[in-house]
Amino acid sequence: MKTAVILATTGTVAAAAFLGFVAGPAVHDWYEGRHQESATYATGTAAKEARPSVPRWLPDTARTISYSMKTTGGDRLIKATLPASSTPASLPPTCKKLDHPAAPADLSLQASWFPKDARNKPTHRCDLYYAYTDGDTLYAWQLNDDWIASNKAAAGH
Repeated sequence: MKTAVILATTGTVAAAAFLGFVAGPAVHDWYEGRHQESATYATGTAAKEARPSVPRWLPDTARTISYSMKTTGGDRLIKATLPASSTPASLPPTCKKLDHPAAPADLSLQASWFPKDARNKPTHRCDLYYAYTDGDTLYAWQLNDDWIASNKAAAGH
């Protein structure tokens, strides 16, 4: 009887360990991914109408907007095609050229359409977003820490 209990306990522990090893990464990916929302929009106007968290500085005439956000904080990613006449200098006045582009903290939010090396390329700061252009494509991202600090300042903390 004692041997059967030991064998059953050992088998249960081994099965749980095996399931944790096999299912663990999938559960982690599901847990992390469930707090991320992504969408695409035809224009800047459509993106801003559909989602209040899309920055107001995004040109209404921007096209093919890809947007991703964490629902548990302020991390955001944007990719947009700017009108042919746009350049970084013609971004809204909110966007200020960075004198010394600095690599901000690592991006915790990722999307297949967003460059993995973007953090090394910002040329502008648009409100809380870091931004740069590659041809007529705008890439911009907001970091959770900046978002938290802004919310605290707005609340008087």
